[in-house]
Formats: sequence, C-alpha cells, structure tokens
Amino acid sequence: MLIDWFTVGAQVLNFLILVWLLKHFLYQPILDAIDAREKRIAAELADAEAKKTEAKQERDTFQHKNDEFDRQRAALLSQATDEAKAEGQRLMDEARQVADTLSARQMETLRNDAHSLNQAISRRTQQEVFAIAHKALTDLASTSLEERLVEVFTRRLRELDGQAKDDLARALNTASAPVLVRSAFELPTEQRAAIQQALNETFSAAIQVRFETARDVISGIELTTNGQKVAWSIADYLASLEKSVGELLTDPSKARDRPQTKPEANVDHKSKSGTNAAAPEQAK
Repeated sequence: MLIDWFTVGAQVLNFLILVWLLKHFLYQPILDAIDAREKRIAAELADAEAKKTEAKQERDTFQHKNDEFDRQRAALLSQATDEAKAEGQRLMDEARQVADTLSARQMETLRNDAHSLNQAISRRTQQEVFAIAHKALTDLASTSLEERLVEVFTRRLRELDGQAKDDLARALNTASAPVLVRSAFELPTEQRAAIQQALNETFSAAIQVRFETARDVISGIELTTNGQKVAWSIADYLASLEKSVGELLTDPSKARDRPQTKPEANVDHKSKSGTNAAAPEQAK
C-alpha cells in the first residue's frame, strides 16, 4: 500500500491548525473564564469571610454593650432600691420622732395639768383643814389655833439641838438684819413675846425679831435668818397625808402596811452658794 505523504502532511497541518485554533479561540477563553470565575469566587469568599468577621465583631460589641447595659441597669435598680429604702426609713424615723415629740408634749401637758390640779387641790385642802382645825380648837379647847401653833413652834425652838442648833446660832451671830418671823396670820403681842422669849432663852442672847404676815405660809410659822430657816406648819401633816394617799392609790397593800408617821419640823440650812440641806426634827 502506497502512503500519500502529501495527504499525511496536509492532515497533520490541518490537525495543528485545529489545535491552535481550539487553543486560541476555545481553550484560552475557557481557561480565562475559569480563572476569572475562580478569582471572583475567591474574592466573594474573602468578602464573605470579612463580612463574617465584621459581623462577629459587631455581635461581640453588641453583646458587650448589652452586658454593660444590664450591669448598669442592675446597679441603677439596686441604687434606686437602696435610696427608696433609705428615704422610707428616714420618713418613718421622722414620723416616729414627730409622734414621740407630740406624745411627749401631750404627756408633759398632762403632767403639768395634773400637777397644777394637785397643787390647787392641796392648797384648797390646806385652807379647808385650817378652817376646820381653827373652829374645832376654838369650840372644843377654848383656845385659838394661832395660840396652839405658836406654842408648838416655840417648843420646837427650845428643843433644837445638835448641828441644827449650832448652825442657827452661827447664823444669828453673823446676821446683820433682825430675825424674820413669817406667819399666815397676824400674831398678837403676847404670842410675839413668847417667840421672842423662846429665842432669847434658847440662844442665851437678846435676839432682834421682825414679824411679818405671809399668805404663802399656810397654817404655820417660819423663822429665817442669814440663810437658815426653821419652819413648822399644818402643811407638814397634809404632806404626810398626801404621801399616804398617793401610796394607797398606787399600791393599797404597801400603804396599808406602812407605819404611821408624824410630820417633822423642818430646819433648812442654806449655804452662801445657795444650796439647801434639810435637817428635820421628829415631831413629838
């Protein structure tokens, strides 16, 4: 079989031309398209990754802000709750203080009213007792209440002893003014003389005396000189009676078991500084 080299060469040339044409017009555009698509896909993937990263960062930032907001909200809520509790407690304390103040004022007003009423009743009782005793002594003993009070007072002066007498003697010796004798009634001449005599005999000296009538000395007599005072009055009996009645009202059994005591003649010592010390003598 004979080979036609011209035909073979022509076919080879045609094949080479076909390959070049395919490569130039088909394969290369396809490869370029594939490269372009791969680059576009790679760019899209990179862009998607970047957006994913950005979205993650934004999500983290939002979560952080959300957590910070929750923390601040909890802190503000706690602070508001504490402030509300503190304000409520302050208002309660103020209300309680106002209530306590009002209650204390009311109690003080009630005590003052009770004290005023007690003083008024005591004064009226003393006045009534004085009137009754005056009439009883006048009708039964044929003597005036004033005479009996002066007798008791002069006897108290003569019975002074110990520290009370020494203090009164020093006061009399250092006094620059006459001794002041105050009574609730006008003393007759003979009763003034009896008091003068009792003072002179008790202290073995001529004592100058000035007599004065005082309404506040209820049913009694008081002697004052140079800061010293000797006093006796029916008010002492009323004070003892008032104490017994008070104990009876608060504790009847205690008042019932309490021994009966007699009132005392009061000898008050006043120092130059103005302090008082009581040295009572048991009434006989």
